[in-house]
Amino acid sequence: MARASDASRVLTLPNIVSTSRVALAIGFVAVDAVPVRLALIGAASITDFLDGWIARRTQAASRIGALIDPIADRLFVLGVVLSYVIGGELAIWQAVAIMFRDVMSVIGWFVARRVSWLRPITFRARIVGKLVTVFQLATFIAVLLAPRWVDALVIVVAVLGVVATVDYTLMLWRERVRTDRTDEAG
Repeated sequence: MARASDASRVLTLPNIVSTSRVALAIGFVAVDAVPVRLALIGAASITDFLDGWIARRTQAASRIGALIDPIADRLFVLGVVLSYVIGGELAIWQAVAIMFRDVMSVIGWFVARRVSWLRPITFRARIVGKLVTVFQLATFIAVLLAPRWVDALVIVVAVLGVVATVDYTLMLWRERVRTDRTDEAG
């Protein structure tokens, strides 16, 4: 049974803002009107910025929040991509390219948690990962407003996704090596 203090650590404003992206994803799947979809993408973009900003400003950053935020991000992206594929606005190759970084980050998270010789580290957002998100959102808007730009944006997302995957992998490896050296010295 969860205690009240456990609930208060989970039900923080930043976590609620992050979780709202799941509702936005459901709304995106349920509605196909362009203005509504644009508003949902805009709202998701705003909440993606706001959750971290609020957490830092109010010192409400938490481990659970650091987990909720990327899950909500991935669910929103997945909902949008699936909607576009089902609606014929995106080809399968485009969906795979857009989702590459997201799939690799989920795999990386499980590997980092399951491989015993990898010390647990705190994953932090990195600039290239943020760029992937920005270009994913730009691609989602282009599908609705400027379809001729979609192929180019998908390629940018794919390239940035590969770079982000390599960047996060190297960060994990460097942190593991640094932690091993600290353990050996201590």
